Amino acid sequence: MRIMGLDLGDKTIGIAVCDPLGFTAQGITTIKRISIKKDIEELKALCDKYQVESLVVGLPKNMNGTIGPQGEKVMNFCGKIKDNIDIPIIYWDERLTTVAAHRAMLEADLSRAKRKKLVDKVAATYILQGYLDNLSITKK
Repeated sequence: MRIMGLDLGDKTIGIAVCDPLGFTAQGITTIKRISIKKDIEELKALCDKYQVESLVVGLPKNMNGTIGPQGEKVMNFCGKIKDNIDIPIIYWDERLTTVAAHRAMLEADLSRAKRKKLVDKVAATYILQGYLDNLSITKK
């Protein structure tokens, strides 16, 4: 069971995948957004490479739980993914994942330049790991 986590942004897409047993998430890359067509092609290639069975996509919500403009963009892009890649998509509340990613990188004493390059991949890892942790809790 391979699951891919996505942190969708306007300029980049952070990508993480879980190990084959579904215990841990690892950040693998960040896609620089060029066009919807190219973005989907890169996602499809990664899904094929890692034999992904489902996607967990971070859904940005407002602190009150409502979906704002960025959440709408994510849902629209996921509609395009569904049209081109036959893989189930699960939305996962991503509130504060980017903040957590920044905090972890600050604690690791990474430079600002390195943090900027890694933040989306790390956020995707947090999104996917949160989902995996929730799965293991509900299986007990």
